[in-house]
Amino acid sequence: MEKQLIDKEAISNELAEEIKKLVLEARNKISKEVNGTLVDTYWNIGKTIIEKEQSGKIKAEYGKAILLNVSKKLTNDIGKGFSKSNLFNMRRFYLVYSKIPEASGILGWSHYCELIAIKDENKRNFYEKETINSKWSVR
Repeated sequence: MEKQLIDKEAISNELAEEIKKLVLEARNKISKEVNGTLVDTYWNIGKTIIEKEQSGKIKAEYGKAILLNVSKKLTNDIGKGFSKSNLFNMRRFYLVYSKIPEASGILGWSHYCELIAIKDENKRNFYEKETINSKWSVR
């Protein structure tokens, strides 16, 4: 009788660990997909802003006012995440990265906000690689 209890306990623990592993792997995969999709979207938003500015030949002072208005409209229509400063970051992200970074599924938007602040391209590339290899958080 006691042996049956031990076997049930061992089987329960083993089953729980296997299920836990599956759930954690799924969460990690979902997180990478979400991060990658957000980074891709923000890069495309930056591209859209730049293309609109250039085709309209918008001067810097008008551009700031336009992005403030866009920010208010987007925040009202779809919620947080579209502050004027975040829209400027998206714009700069597109300017700094000529194409969507391959690491967009690995690094999140917060990482890129830090990286685009680094003006020296060699330093930025170094820190991007180090962040990926060392799995640095933004902090």
